Amino acid sequence: MESYGFLRQLADSWGLVFMVAAFAVVLIWVFRPGSRAKQEEAASQIFRNEDKPKDDDDGR
Repeated sequence: MESYGFLRQLADSWGLVFMVAAFAVVLIWVFRPGSRAKQEEAASQIFRNEDKPKDDDDGR
C-alpha cells in the first residue's frame, strides 16, 4: 500500500504541473503572432470554390 500512496502523491503534484504546462503551451501556440491569417484561411477553406448557392431544379 505504500507504493500506492507514493504514486498518488506523485500524480497529484507533478500531474498538476504537467497539466498547467500543457495548457500554457496550447495557449501560446493558438495565440502566437502570425497565426491569425492561417486560422482565417482554414476557417474559409470550405467556401473557397463557392460563388453562389447551387440551383436545384426539383425545388429541394
